[in-house]
Amino acid sequence: MQYTRLGRSGLKVSRISLGTMGFGVSPDPAAGWPLTEEAAQPFFQQALDLGITFWDTANVYFGGSSEEIVGRAVKKYARRDDIVLATKVYFPMHQGPGGAGLSRKAIMEQVDASLSRLGVDYVDLYQIHRFDPQTPVEETMEALHDVVRAGKARYLGASSMWAWQFAKLQHTATTGGWTRFVSMQNQYSLLQREEEREMFGLLADQGVGSIPWSPLAKGWVARPWQTSTSRTGTDQLTRRYDVEADNKPIVQAVQQVAEARGVPMAQVALAWVLKNPAVAAPIVGPSKLEHLSDAAAAVELELSAEEIEILERPYTPRLPSGFS
Repeated sequence: MQYTRLGRSGLKVSRISLGTMGFGVSPDPAAGWPLTEEAAQPFFQQALDLGITFWDTANVYFGGSSEEIVGRAVKKYARRDDIVLATKVYFPMHQGPGGAGLSRKAIMEQVDASLSRLGVDYVDLYQIHRFDPQTPVEETMEALHDVVRAGKARYLGASSMWAWQFAKLQHTATTGGWTRFVSMQNQYSLLQREEEREMFGLLADQGVGSIPWSPLAKGWVARPWQTSTSRTGTDQLTRRYDVEADNKPIVQAVQQVAEARGVPMAQVALAWVLKNPAVAAPIVGPSKLEHLSDAAAAVELELSAEEIEILERPYTPRLPSGFS
């Protein structure tokens, strides 16, 4: 495994991040795809065996049960200081003024709740899950700064928003003398490249590292083209990629390069994401053990200029998804 600094910060992270959105207890019995705590255990051990020490979760993942599972795994499999632990705040956790959003009340309540579920004194990276248009940015950034000053988080990150919104938050932190963001968890894959237009340039200018979510487009670029999967019926995010006219040629290009190389499609798709100089660590959410081993192998896979051209040629402009 390779390691890199997160943006221009001093925080070093593994070049692959373990995503845990698929670990938890679903309140919907029909949603059969989340992994139970018992089923998730092998992935934590495998991550450590592969050198994947950057683990990402969120308060909203299955009502906090993902955080609970991750926290117990940290205690069982690793020393706390050996793991770069990240979680998030924004989406609704309960009714009431402190249950959602990025107000001071919500941030202070939710960071304590996350630390309690994780069973830790601090997180390494505390991320806002989205931009909150209903809260003044000054209130949000000062509250996040106070979280850092209180020792409850070491660094701050953001996720999925327009570039102008992220620029506004960073500028507000600078003018207020508050802690700035060191990471942006944005959607980026061969099927969704709109961050290349503005966000990645902004991140490079601001010294912020990208930790893309869904780098395999919910698995669409990790297997030959098919019109649906068992997960599309219960996962709205997965259904966003089911647009044959736009996506089928891209998936076929990944298959072409992978077959010529003699490697799994996932390795090719992840190697393409990793080549972007703004990308620090794509977040991989495994449901099979080979998912993490393929991700680790992708770190060492260098694509040629010809292969990159084949992969990028079929892409057509589209709206960002996940926040727009």
